[in-house]
Amino acid sequence: MRTYTQNKPSTASTVQVREVPVMDLEKQPRTHPGEPSVWRELGALLIKIAVIAIAFALIFTFFYGFHRNTDPDMAPMVKTGDLVLFYRLDTDYAVGDLLLLDFQGHRQVRRVVARAGDTVDIIDGHLVINGAMQQEPEIAGETHQYETGVAFPLTVGPDQVFVLGDAREHATDSRIYGPVDTGDTLGTVITVIRRRNL
Repeated sequence: MRTYTQNKPSTASTVQVREVPVMDLEKQPRTHPGEPSVWRELGALLIKIAVIAIAFALIFTFFYGFHRNTDPDMAPMVKTGDLVLFYRLDTDYAVGDLLLLDFQGHRQVRRVVARAGDTVDIIDGHLVINGAMQQEPEIAGETHQYETGVAFPLTVGPDQVFVLGDAREHATDSRIYGPVDTGDTLGTVITVIRRRNL
């Protein structure tokens, strides 16, 4: 006869598991430690824009400048409506340079044709510098003296330049007001931006 032995249930302690409510993660803001807020990023962006604007204003107040030309006396090189960029700190002009000056409250772009020590004369519609007739193929019209202008020949004084407009037959330039002190000029023209009427 077979005898069966019944195993007694284990007396090990029972662990109770408590249910924790699951939060809706989609409704919770996602924040990361050390991440800047939107307002902080916006403030930093505004500060950068302000610094750039101040630097731009300083550069174009003390170093460079813009001038919208309203004077036809430099055609065809500089036409009415063109935007002129000039460098304020360069007043050591060479012959052929374009400069910006102020004459009776009006800004003018003019070409340097003679420097300090040069003798300027006008003979038979031609510009003569130090006894040599100048070849100026890019100049529109002949160069004549004005009845109410300065007397020729004349010698350009120290720290002065003699300037002419490219449209020689009607330009207001050193033939009217004489040589120009370089300290009274506004700077050297470095770029001309042509504007078209739309």
